[in-house]
Amino acid sequence: MTSLFSPVKLAGKTLKNRIVMPPMTRSRSTQPGDIANDLMATYYAQRASAGLIISEGTQISELGKGYAWTPGIYTPEQVAGWRKVTDAVHQAGGVMFAQLWHVGRVSHESNTGGKQPISSSAIQAKGVKVFIDDNNNPGFVEAQMPRAMSVAEIHEVIAQYRHSAQCAKEAGFDGIELHAANGYLINQFLDSQANNRSDEYGGSLDNRLRFLREVVSAVSEVFGANAVGVRLAPLTTLNGAVDDNPQSTYVAAVQALNELNVGYVHIAEADWDDAPLMSTQFKHAIRDAFDGLTIYAGKYTKARAEQALEDGWADMIGFGRPFVANPDLPQRLKAGLPLAEHDPQTLFGGGPEGYTDYPNATT
Repeated sequence: MTSLFSPVKLAGKTLKNRIVMPPMTRSRSTQPGDIANDLMATYYAQRASAGLIISEGTQISELGKGYAWTPGIYTPEQVAGWRKVTDAVHQAGGVMFAQLWHVGRVSHESNTGGKQPISSSAIQAKGVKVFIDDNNNPGFVEAQMPRAMSVAEIHEVIAQYRHSAQCAKEAGFDGIELHAANGYLINQFLDSQANNRSDEYGGSLDNRLRFLREVVSAVSEVFGANAVGVRLAPLTTLNGAVDDNPQSTYVAAVQALNELNVGYVHIAEADWDDAPLMSTQFKHAIRDAFDGLTIYAGKYTKARAEQALEDGWADMIGFGRPFVANPDLPQRLKAGLPLAEHDPQTLFGGGPEGYTDYPNATT
């Protein structure tokens, strides 16, 4: 019987278990330059017992950046920084994908070199806050009104995704994941209430899927489609992205990804206290639409994860916050050991405290 601790194949590699460390922003890149560093290499290598590590979101361009201190993956210096991370993870026996990130409208000119954020449409993500440095005076400000991208700019951003995929390959990543969830740029094309375009990238569902398809095709030229994953969040309303018919939209998105032969889809379930529940029927519809691996994340326990695998609609399970305070999470889950709790005050920014100083259960 399939269990969390059984191997699974992805992109020509045999993953040692079905436990995923999903993307989690920790805001500890070296400044200036948004460069991954030795501290980050230690952090990820400590967690290399996961079957798959997916990096924190890493922006594909200056205009793709939404929050201070997040890493990028488009300059030679950033490639060199990430190379330290992938080398450390590989030496520890891990497999690691890079999550490529463009935030679109979820930003502020303080994070984008003074440029106005861009989006599918000139629709502001009202009430959404982003974190800025502001000359060493960090704090939160409201996301700015974006301007709608021209078709030429859309093609430029697709080329930036391709370039960042090439950078990820040079940095030693085993594959890449596209962040198409949580209200960021690709999601701003997908969701009906964030896209009011009247050209080939808006209007009909097929048109709203076009940007996703073209980005996937571009990065697949670099890695091969089987080493490409896509993260989707069908029911989330994070950062103001809402779709009027999420099941039909996201089953169609998964069907499109299946036609493109991507290696996996990664479903981020809404996980706040009164969040809408994703029905089992919806999950089975995604399973039926997709031939690759399906990853689910969202407040999973060991018991819920095992049940999801047994039911057949999930192949792997992401454990986010538990990985923060439990670098040896797979071993703890397998042995039934208690899980440590993370300190929420040290999640974003800072140094080793609350980042690399959580002990293994055996030390």
